Amino acid sequence: MSYRKENIFTAQQLAEVNYLAGETEEGLAGLFTEILQNGIHGFCFSLYEEGQKPGDIISEQQVRRRMEILRPHTKWIRSFSCTEGNELIPKVAKEYGLKTLVGAWLGNDPEVNEREREGLISLAKEGLVDIGAVGNEVMYRNELTEQELLDHIYYVKSQLPGIPVGYVDAYYEFTHRKAITGACDVILCNCYPFWEGCPFEQSLAHMQQMYQQAKAAAGTKPVIITETGWPSQGENTKGAVPSQQSARDYFINTQIWSANDDIPVFYFSSFDESWKVGAEGTVGAYWGIWDKNEKLKY
Repeated sequence: MSYRKENIFTAQQLAEVNYLAGETEEGLAGLFTEILQNGIHGFCFSLYEEGQKPGDIISEQQVRRRMEILRPHTKWIRSFSCTEGNELIPKVAKEYGLKTLVGAWLGNDPEVNEREREGLISLAKEGLVDIGAVGNEVMYRNELTEQELLDHIYYVKSQLPGIPVGYVDAYYEFTHRKAITGACDVILCNCYPFWEGCPFEQSLAHMQQMYQQAKAAAGTKPVIITETGWPSQGENTKGAVPSQQSARDYFINTQIWSANDDIPVFYFSSFDESWKVGAEGTVGAYWGIWDKNEKLKY
């Protein structure tokens, strides 16, 4: 899949000039639609509707409705947990012919961690997991020690021979934590120029540098960008400014690069989720390609 055309630059040029130069607003709107219709590598699945939050039990009907929206536009779905209805995400995705990156959510509660870990193993043994992710940014949140995380990773790997297993965290963690990088079959890195205060105009080049840092740490192991995105409204982070246009254009930039250079990317996120207003501020609620009412934003 490629979106190269006369007015689209190569990957090198994207990094240099942020390919939007000379493109009309009408052209960008059309390109967004073309990319979405052709389908992207992957979406992070946004589970919660208005008024819902983690801890609520989510129905299969709700998962299925949102999966039906995403199905025509992606090859892969990423989930973050294996409990409270999240375990239905890979089940429904597989019914619809999609591949799955399934996460066990780890934190500072040993009982929850065990349920999540066993949930991932159970789903994988049912044939519902293409890649397993043991933990998401738990080092960044400082909720487990490195050895505790390694114990979880190695245990899951011992139970799931033949299924690639990794751990999700910010791209730079794989440089700093060589034991974790060594334990992973695949490097699952989150790359957010926005959260590093990068202005939109340099955001693609910055994300490419993030990816290259993770790739250097990975050696011969495959690297997947498990999250990247740009919010459509909310508070600034230094020079990074949320807007409808920048969110749309960041998506376009990301998908052209992903397609042209064969970089697997899971876009964050599919739907806006209001519960994310909190530690992240208002901006947390506006990362979706679809809004909280499941209407396409761009």
